[in-house]
Amino acid sequence: MKNFAERHTFWAIVILLIAAIFLWMIFTVWPDWLVDAMGRKKTFVNTLLNGITLGGLYFLVASGFTLIFGLMRNVNLAHGSMYLLGAYIGYEVADRTGNWFLGLAVAFIAVAISGILLQILIFRRMAGDDLRQTLVTIGISIIAADAMLAIWTGTTYQFSPPDWLFGATSLPIISVIRSSGTAVYITYPVYRLVVLAVAVAVGVGLWIFLNRTRIGMMIRAGVNDRDMLAATGVNVQLVFVLVFAIGAGLAGFAGVIGGTALSVAPGEDVRYLLASLVVVIVGGLGSIVGAAIGALIIGLAEQFGLAYFPTYGVVLTFLIMVVVLAVRPQGLMGGRQ
Repeated sequence: MKNFAERHTFWAIVILLIAAIFLWMIFTVWPDWLVDAMGRKKTFVNTLLNGITLGGLYFLVASGFTLIFGLMRNVNLAHGSMYLLGAYIGYEVADRTGNWFLGLAVAFIAVAISGILLQILIFRRMAGDDLRQTLVTIGISIIAADAMLAIWTGTTYQFSPPDWLFGATSLPIISVIRSSGTAVYITYPVYRLVVLAVAVAVGVGLWIFLNRTRIGMMIRAGVNDRDMLAATGVNVQLVFVLVFAIGAGLAGFAGVIGGTALSVAPGEDVRYLLASLVVVIVGGLGSIVGAAIGALIIGLAEQFGLAYFPTYGVVLTFLIMVVVLAVRPQGLMGGRQ
């Protein structure tokens, strides 16, 4: 017990020290030696913010995946297809109606319905058979990718969000101080900050839902012992359908958010499926907090890798996953809620 407490104290000190160094690098005016070593401060801060906001987007996708895969133990490798389907549906609705928020809502509902169908028709019949679930959902993702390619072709689509989401805002972070004594502040896109805010709101909402509501307690109880939960009179299958609908709907929701931040194009389904897998593995199965931590780590690693050592940047995220699996196979927050 003493060794456990000492180990946690050590890691807490390390995390606080790293946080202090990052805060100093963000808010101080860089000395010449640091500029020579790291390049311009603006590049570093923009990369840091890009990593955090990308982590927010990865969390939106992975939060649905961690509900389905982490909590229910359903291996849904069609989750990336749900992301892309939500993006395409949201784009069509927003483009035809001129209402971006309506596209966001319809994408969530439409993909949630597809998730319900998938749970009833596929996963309910293959409960506990991970291999069959894996093979069938891979086949579904391939068929879905070809169908979406036939309908929307290989064109890259870009959303048009509300005007107030366009542009950039000045942050209270000094980039340089000019010879005249005036400070130059760093600006950052408003939409990316909104993505981060939405990710935080979704994360807090999911944590409260799973840990502080009766339905959330039913979900966790059903995963641990569904027979005992059924004996209390609860419709376990209805609870699982609800979880699958929320998880799938979040993928469609993230498709619109991510498609607006970046773009909608074939291949994005594979990218976000891989990102979700890595995030859940690093963070820990079934943990919303773990998914948030994993998404932040992977987002930062991807952006800093591209900015400072692009040759090895792609390998960095998978290297992190390998290290976590070697040191803590259950993930950083595995086994905790």
